[in-house]
Amino acid sequence: MRLLVLGAGFSGKAILRELMPSVKAAAGTSRGDGGQAEIAATGATPLLYEGQGIGAELADVMRSATHLVVSIAPDATNSDGAYGGDPVLADLAGGLVERLPALEWVGYLSTVGVYGDQGGAWVDETVPCRPLSKRSLARLAAEQAWQRTCLGAGLPLAILRLAGIYGPGRNALNNLAAGTARRIVKPGQVFNRIHVDDIAGAVAHLATRGQAGIYNIADDRPAPPQDVVAYAARLMSVDAPPEIAFDDAPLSPMGRSFYGENKRVSNARIKAAGYQFLHPDYGTGLDALWKSGAWRS
Repeated sequence: MRLLVLGAGFSGKAILRELMPSVKAAAGTSRGDGGQAEIAATGATPLLYEGQGIGAELADVMRSATHLVVSIAPDATNSDGAYGGDPVLADLAGGLVERLPALEWVGYLSTVGVYGDQGGAWVDETVPCRPLSKRSLARLAAEQAWQRTCLGAGLPLAILRLAGIYGPGRNALNNLAAGTARRIVKPGQVFNRIHVDDIAGAVAHLATRGQAGIYNIADDRPAPPQDVVAYAARLMSVDAPPEIAFDDAPLSPMGRSFYGENKRVSNARIKAAGYQFLHPDYGTGLDALWKSGAWRS
């Protein structure tokens, strides 16, 4: 396997670390010099990629890549501020096979936001998508564009729809320590979450087997967000912050939009594909972060 991760941020670096022991070569991209050292620390080759043209160094890596993971969001590029198309496909300009002639498998990291609001009901990959926000509409359009491209190229494509991501340095424990944790209560509201190590594990599981399809990568325990903060406070033996009614919460427009989507996401399909979660719920995930000390930013 020669692995290329386009957009090696929080999840992308975890994927590189997970697959590094089993690959012949690996590379990951960042938008600026700031992420290069962190990518190099995984053992992968760091590359710059702004999503606005493929440079010679990246083009050379693409020619030998057998497995491609795309973790780059659709950009807000239009003059009216609306979300544009997928920047990677725009740069490939229909030449996926020409640019990556050795390619055997593609993984695209998407979001459970494509399901939109389901009124707290359970959803699986067969539920029709009805995204509400511009960013989720753009994600669904990008999924469909990658499906068309990979179908035309005869390549297996795995779309991984991710729940709310947490992990080392990005979690309720760290928020409590920083004084930024809030217990916002909206009756009936639940979210799924996913530990970044399970994103990496699921990608590795699918990539090494060449498996295709759409998979929800979410934990077993959709729960109200205030419960997660309270659990983290008990682990730290500190007082949980007071509850704040949603209507009174000082949220940004984007933060408020997340509460407009209420659903319970099923992960049965990825389990049926043979993947076993390392952190099946937020309790086991936070326990592991606390015990290891990896919760700190």
